[in-house]
Amino acid sequence: MAKVLTDPAADFPRWYQDVVAKAELAENGPVRGTMVIRPYGYAIWERMVAEMDARIKACGAENAYFPLFIPMDYFEREAEHVEGFSPELAVVTHGGGKELDEPFAVRPTSETIFGEYMAKWVQSYRDLPLLLNQWCNVVRWELRTRLFLRSSEFLWQEGHTAHATELDARAYALRILHEAYEDFMVQVLAIPVIVGRKTASERFPGAINSMTCEGMMGDGKALQLGTSHELGQNFARVFQIDYLDDEGRQQLCWTTSWGTSTRMMGGLIMAHGDADGLVVPPRLAPIQCVVLVVKNNQGAGDLARRIEDDLRAAGVRVRLDDRTDTSFGRRATEWELKGIPFRLEIGPRDVAAGTVTLVRRDTGVKTPVAIGGVLDAVGGSIDGMQADILATATARRDERTAECSTLDEVIDAAATGFARVPWHVVGAAGEAQLAEAGITVRCLQRADGSVPLSEDEPDLVAFCARAY
Repeated sequence: MAKVLTDPAADFPRWYQDVVAKAELAENGPVRGTMVIRPYGYAIWERMVAEMDARIKACGAENAYFPLFIPMDYFEREAEHVEGFSPELAVVTHGGGKELDEPFAVRPTSETIFGEYMAKWVQSYRDLPLLLNQWCNVVRWELRTRLFLRSSEFLWQEGHTAHATELDARAYALRILHEAYEDFMVQVLAIPVIVGRKTASERFPGAINSMTCEGMMGDGKALQLGTSHELGQNFARVFQIDYLDDEGRQQLCWTTSWGTSTRMMGGLIMAHGDADGLVVPPRLAPIQCVVLVVKNNQGAGDLARRIEDDLRAAGVRVRLDDRTDTSFGRRATEWELKGIPFRLEIGPRDVAAGTVTLVRRDTGVKTPVAIGGVLDAVGGSIDGMQADILATATARRDERTAECSTLDEVIDAAATGFARVPWHVVGAAGEAQLAEAGITVRCLQRADGSVPLSEDEPDLVAFCARAY
């Protein structure tokens, strides 16, 4: 069949748009910057939510829900926060057919409203730590939008916590970064993220420290996939989130916030996709295996249904495709576009031979499998394929990360991938110079790969790249 996608090597942005549309992931909504997430795209997002939610709860956080509309005075109380978000705020000025006495903002993030209610719920040290999370939508009025990567409305989770001490808040922000975010992105998304500290210029408005998970996409650019922030006592002071300690003294809390979003869908597409479409790691895939009937005669359809039942009983997420009114080639291409990890092709010849054909999406390798060995062949390949996809992404990242010692070398390296450079070579002045060339310092690490407590620590390394 003729290729249905733009060649990613020739036009990566157009290829991305093709995959989003033709894999039936999402479409543009009727209002600029909004998106309609189609059932298959939403099924992938639901799997992301389930995996992330389990990790967040394992870190002790509980889910809650807060209003979409936030009073403007909440933002105005925290000057640095509102300054950071002012250009992106969508403000409601009319309701019920008349102008409102007090306008309100459509939620761009919820530090302020969480802070208002945390102040009510925290009275003593016994109420701490208060660990909250919500899954919701947010609105940020973007000028240039792209589905999943940067839209005016998107889905996400945002966590907000209050702690008795700075050390406890710092430890929890790091725990979320590693145990929830990094673990999910590496073990489920199969994206080998670089984890580090944001520089002061890249820090979240109102935070004293921002930490990030950065992935390399197929074109060598970086994508920020999740962030975790120490907010110090900034929001606690403004919203009076305080408590009585065990000695009866009034103390200010220390707070954190952290979030990931449907941007991870964009990361999934760009980190693993190829010229044939999406590639979904099997641990994430809502459909791990499709049983594809070539021709529904001579018992092929009955065999396919038995195999579907056996796979489902074994815990494999499986789909039967017996739409023989649509050509086999067109259906095979459709499932390739959607990135389904495994495809079992069953036709009359397979029934006669006592075998089926197993196709791996990441490699395209076709393997004849005895009918009695299908469960072992599919179930036994899930972890191997997951590991192979991660290994491929890791090898690409490592091959396209250059060790640099000057800003000129950084600029050259960022044309095709990441630059790893001593932070003292860059500094605030060098960061500004790189920004003029469209390059940002994605994060800072210690030499051993750990997250520094300050950007003033000696011997730090900076990862620099062009980014989405």
